[in-house]
Amino acid sequence: MTIRDPGAHPDFGDARPLDENLPELRRQVDQVPTDPGCYLWKDAKGEVIYVGKAKNLRARLRQYVTLQDDRDKIPLMMQVAHGFDYIVVGSEHEALVLERNLIAQYHPYFNVDFKDDKSYPYIAITESDVFPAIKYTRERHKKGTRYFGPYTDAHAARDTIDTLRKVVPICIATCAEWKRCRRELESHPDEAEVANIALAARKNRPCFDYHVGRGPGVCVGAISPDDYAVHVAQVEKFLRGQRSQIVGELNDEMRDAAESLEFERAARIKQRLQNLSALDVKQQVMFASSVSADLIGFYREETISAACVFVVREGRTVRSVEFILDKGADVDELELQAGFLKRYYDETADIPAEVDLSVDLPDAELLSEWLTEKRGHNCHLHRPQRGEKRHLLQMAEENAHHALARYMVRTGYADKRTNEALLQLESALALDAPPMRIECFDISTLHGNFTVASMVVFTNGRPDKSQYRRFKIRADLDEANDFASMSEVLGRRYAPERMADERFGSRPDLLVVDGGKPQLTAAIEQLDSLGLDIPVCGLAKSDEEVFVPWDDTPVVLPSGSASLYLIKQVRDESHRFAITFHRELRDKAMTVSVLDDVPGVGPKRKRAIMKRFGSMKRLRAASEQDIAAVPGVPDDVAHEVWQALRDWESEAAAARERMTEELDDQHAQPGAQDARDGGKKDGAAG
Repeated sequence: MTIRDPGAHPDFGDARPLDENLPELRRQVDQVPTDPGCYLWKDAKGEVIYVGKAKNLRARLRQYVTLQDDRDKIPLMMQVAHGFDYIVVGSEHEALVLERNLIAQYHPYFNVDFKDDKSYPYIAITESDVFPAIKYTRERHKKGTRYFGPYTDAHAARDTIDTLRKVVPICIATCAEWKRCRRELESHPDEAEVANIALAARKNRPCFDYHVGRGPGVCVGAISPDDYAVHVAQVEKFLRGQRSQIVGELNDEMRDAAESLEFERAARIKQRLQNLSALDVKQQVMFASSVSADLIGFYREETISAACVFVVREGRTVRSVEFILDKGADVDELELQAGFLKRYYDETADIPAEVDLSVDLPDAELLSEWLTEKRGHNCHLHRPQRGEKRHLLQMAEENAHHALARYMVRTGYADKRTNEALLQLESALALDAPPMRIECFDISTLHGNFTVASMVVFTNGRPDKSQYRRFKIRADLDEANDFASMSEVLGRRYAPERMADERFGSRPDLLVVDGGKPQLTAAIEQLDSLGLDIPVCGLAKSDEEVFVPWDDTPVVLPSGSASLYLIKQVRDESHRFAITFHRELRDKAMTVSVLDDVPGVGPKRKRAIMKRFGSMKRLRAASEQDIAAVPGVPDDVAHEVWQALRDWESEAAAARERMTEELDDQHAQPGAQDARDGGKKDGAAG
């Protein structure tokens, strides 16, 4: 079986239509046992493209080949998949552990993983040695070594080791004297129990760290293996965030030293306690109780995401770590969070009593059992709804957002994706060149009233808001008629005088209409009547299918591809731009008649009020006393005006909510014209 290069795409060129691919896969699935285990989907080259686990292998695989699994990636994955392997295990828990190992081995394209697959820094304790040492490392995890982390800030990891050795003296793995002692003890394993006596007899030179109090003197036999084991236990408690236990133990040692008149030793222990107390200034207290939890926030873009872990121990945030993931909105939120959780905790020994997430995972109980076994104590998954934990989880989500933004700027991710998208559209839509200027139109209406159209422009794959235009539809419509409205706006935009108008920019390389084949056909007919040959396509909202003039079968852009993301962004921006103009017109019409219905307000007083405040927005914000200050407006009339405005605001809010619901229902229909809010008015078309 081939191990896929991390970050490589499966061979989409060998994808087969579902009606050809699924029957053979179904026959294979019928032979699969009903035991628990793991399955590995493979492409035409035999490379593993997805790994999953199941309580019942046959039932789970059948969900794939019958398309009962409703995740967006499944149809594409079933076109690419040419077969599968499976491994039977004894329990669902064993399947979970095996799944994580297989993902780490094969790095499947469709599984959630870290974006750059780099090795993150860890703090490790070499527990298999007679005198374990602490070290900063990026190595692959080895048996006999305990790892704490990961840390995304290498400087923070090194600072932690430095501070820790001031609190609890322990050897560091880079020390030449410690390495020499380890070699000597490995060559004389029979001396392990009396190692300190054997090392003292050799009269070795003490290391520098021993002189400054950061090393316990292993090199000169100043500490026995049993006493050194106490130091190691304290270090591991420190790294797990159990500082209160260390403080108690050091206080006891300091008291014992003072009672034994060992004042120098007592002074050294006091200095260690002061070093430990200095951390209180750096670590923020988040909870009054001794909470041990990891709060994991996520932020997703279309095909990439970030996770931020706030590590809270004994009520204090001891560190935060951030990761970039290679999946985003192209996978289900539950799958994204579960995939990260398994990857993260598979590589760390620092497991808390509670893991807080923003969702309820379907296999939370199984994951809790796995974490409990790794931790040695209970660990459960929790979804905080309110309080400090919910607040801190939201902070983690905000930090994940910032982490993703920094990554995208640092790597030029957005530019790469945009270039990739334009090239993919050129190929998929058979264009002569990449569509450097894309125009998209959308219609927004409510039963034929306040009908408007938007035109948005993307230049070089980015929104070009200076080129946006919006139109009032002039046709007298008794009801919503998207075809007539679209024909009108295309006729106005691409009329000869507009094509020659510099304000409308250059000729588009691609025209996108929101809708299926009927909307596309109507747009082509309108362009033909104008004698224009502009590449055009339609994007259906229901299945995100792209309709083209030369084929009745829509083009399906791969889920998660840069091209699909770009064309959806163009469509959604036109949706956003149209609906605000529609709402502006609707709200303006509703406000004009407010003062006309107020008793005691005639044309003269209405002019005086509007002259004083200048706009309905300022008038609505005015107090009753402000209105009464207008010359010629008595107090009782001012009260009536103020009350009428309050009543209007309540009615407008209710009407806006009803209209929004109707618009959303309208745009949810296949082929309907979407719209949202936006900007610049077409001066000539108003």
